[in-house]
Amino acid sequence: MWRSKMAASDRSADGVDHILEPLCFPEQPNPPHPGDPGDPDSHRPSSCRGGAETLSCLFCPETLPATQEDVLLKHLLLQHNLVIADVKLVADLPKYLLYWKGRFLEQPITDFCSEIKTNSTGPVEKQERYFLLCDVLPEDRALREKLQQKRLEEALEQQQKERDDRGFRRVCMFCNDEFAGNRADLLNHMAREHAFSVGLPDNIVYCDELLDTLQSKVDNLQCLYCEKTFKDKMTLKDHMRKKAHRRINPSNRQYDRFYIINYLELGKTWEEVQREDDRELPDDKDDDWSEWRARPVAAVCLFCDLRRDTADDIYAHMKKVHDFDLQHLRAELNLSFYQQVKLVNFIRRQIHQNRCHACRDQFRCRGDVLTHLRERRHATTLPPAAAWNQPQYYFPTYENDALLCALPDSDSEESDAGRSAGDRVPVVGEQNPLENAT
Repeated sequence: MWRSKMAASDRSADGVDHILEPLCFPEQPNPPHPGDPGDPDSHRPSSCRGGAETLSCLFCPETLPATQEDVLLKHLLLQHNLVIADVKLVADLPKYLLYWKGRFLEQPITDFCSEIKTNSTGPVEKQERYFLLCDVLPEDRALREKLQQKRLEEALEQQQKERDDRGFRRVCMFCNDEFAGNRADLLNHMAREHAFSVGLPDNIVYCDELLDTLQSKVDNLQCLYCEKTFKDKMTLKDHMRKKAHRRINPSNRQYDRFYIINYLELGKTWEEVQREDDRELPDDKDDDWSEWRARPVAAVCLFCDLRRDTADDIYAHMKKVHDFDLQHLRAELNLSFYQQVKLVNFIRRQIHQNRCHACRDQFRCRGDVLTHLRERRHATTLPPAAAWNQPQYYFPTYENDALLCALPDSDSEESDAGRSAGDRVPVVGEQNPLENAT
């Protein structure tokens, strides 16, 4: 199915911060594209339209709702002796069936399908012929690839539409907090405040439909992981907490359509995509990467939402507006590169949690924190090093934090042997991101 890293900071009952997974800076709002259709289903693949399309038999007038796919496949097998291979990997089954219905009217089925005989050594009258339609046939392969590409384009268009949409408004399914404008705010809130993560918001598509599905299960007192039904909300809540079921089940294919990874490659499930190892790819020296255009990542201020293309512009802004001089602190305290990383992640975490990084006082909102920093001149005041020079702050508070990439190395290069034990970078085993997504 899916997933990657998502938000988060969390606090345990003892008041200690525990880093779950990095947050993600919100996308910059983009103006809507002229001519975007107003139909909410206009960018949705047919497999996500709630059965609006019908499935047509390839040989007779029989039609069924898209939700009765298994019924139609059984009809094709029993009535017409036809089997469609890997039908679950066909991106748009209604269109696939209509295409082959037309082709079978033009040419006999034997021109396209492999023929299989049962009881081939027995009497002719007891033999039965079955036909297999699969992507070994170049025409079938081309059709599947075309439908897959179309579905990917639709999903990406829908995902961009959701990012640009500022009309979103929804109440959290676990509390009464309401969120408006950016769907990622609600998803991050559920991960941070309720330990319920559906994955990185950037990986999700058809978000409203996903939230509707989850809300329906909660309203029906159904566990979101094992899907058992309980007598009341309190019992359900206790079950999900005690069983660590505050997540969705990655084996439940109902959720596949909500994750963009499932639209990427023809004939592969998300498990196969994740298992691929790029190191095994052949080295093709003829590959031309000259047209690659990496998407620029802007640096973001430690204290406000200002973005600039270069870290130098952000340094200047923080010094002028917030009276925070990171470069001066680096020189004054002789901070190594890794200490700078920890300091930046520490400050980002405190500001995200509406706390002063100097005195650790808690405030109602970000604006109150900035007012406090300005009035008390706490911006360049740091707490004792024991508060921020901790291994947990090696891990980024925001996974797309360009400021971390721009931090300068120490003037004198430190060797691994000479670096103090407190500054050694921990070696973390690589982990499948799918395991932590829910």
